[in-house]
Amino acid sequence: MKIEKPNQQPLTKEDLQNLDKLKALIEKCVSDGYLSQDEMKMIKDFIRADGKVTTEELELCQKLIWDKIQSGELQYDWTPKH
Repeated sequence: MKIEKPNQQPLTKEDLQNLDKLKALIEKCVSDGYLSQDEMKMIKDFIRADGKVTTEELELCQKLIWDKIQSGELQYDWTPKH
């Protein structure tokens, strides 16, 4: 499905750098084929740190996390560690 974003502004240099950092963080967190609740919290905290959540950040999460969970390539555990 193609999603139109008619009012979206072009990404700034800072936005592009943040996307690269987010991609590196996600890849590090999923490199062992397993995503923990703590790792997911780190990813969410990084996304929210600048006070905005962009569609590009969500698309990156979709591609690097959720698609892999659905295909069985990535396992997850949302139970809290005490």
